[in-house]
Amino acid sequence: MKMQVGEQWKTEFTDLVRGASGGFLFGIPLLYTMEVWWIGSYIGPLRMLLALVFTFLIVFLLNQSFGFRYDTGTKTFDAVKDAIEALAIGIVCSGLTLILLQEITLNVSLSGAIGKLIYESVPFTFGVALANQLLGRDESRSGNSKHGSATLSDISATLIGAMIIAFNIAPTDEIPMLASAVTGGWLLATMGASLLISYCIVFAAGFGRQTQRYQHQGVFQRPWGETIAAYLVSLFAAMLMLAFFQKLHFDDPWQLWLRYTILLGLPASVGGAAGRLAA
Repeated sequence: MKMQVGEQWKTEFTDLVRGASGGFLFGIPLLYTMEVWWIGSYIGPLRMLLALVFTFLIVFLLNQSFGFRYDTGTKTFDAVKDAIEALAIGIVCSGLTLILLQEITLNVSLSGAIGKLIYESVPFTFGVALANQLLGRDESRSGNSKHGSATLSDISATLIGAMIIAFNIAPTDEIPMLASAVTGGWLLATMGASLLISYCIVFAAGFGRQTQRYQHQGVFQRPWGETIAAYLVSLFAAMLMLAFFQKLHFDDPWQLWLRYTILLGLPASVGGAAGRLAA
């Protein structure tokens, strides 16, 4: 009995370490991005709450297919529990690192510290939920995969991959700087490049599971059909992240939304392609 309890604690500890490792892999770049510190310092309570709810929902969706545990349950309750645990790991890891970097100190206001903590914890939590895909998985133990449908799995994987990449770029000033110089022709070229690169990563570069992608059974089973659908999902993720970091506002002209979204859509589509390879 003691041995069994000891094994359970060992498995739990291993799962937590795996989750934290995935969180650091994707979360650490944002901890060195001053724009996120500034935004977190003045963000209001409503946006903090929305950020937490948004993160929880995305991780809950991701847990339907992936998760940070090797042995995962199949019930909705298991996905909810793992999403809460992933969020807790992300908050603790990002909080400790911000303290280490002296971005959260006794001199920082409570609201500013909480804002920084919540905004920095989002990519950490995504990384926790993707830990098995980021750091490898023992295929002999992956028989409990919870892929309810190939299409849902692809949408989830594309969305999370695109958002992780877009989250690292959206809060910076690079997109507005680039958007001020591009014309319509360059935007069309950017869209074409996004589609081509995404297609090559998934269907032409010979990365892992490429053969399985050609045997895909989802709604968008043809390579170019899947590529175009995934690009639209990536554009949505890019637009969402730009609005999330207040780089775009509802009173901005639609041309600005279009330029910013297409420019961020290029790296987002790369992230979406990587997410589908892992799915």
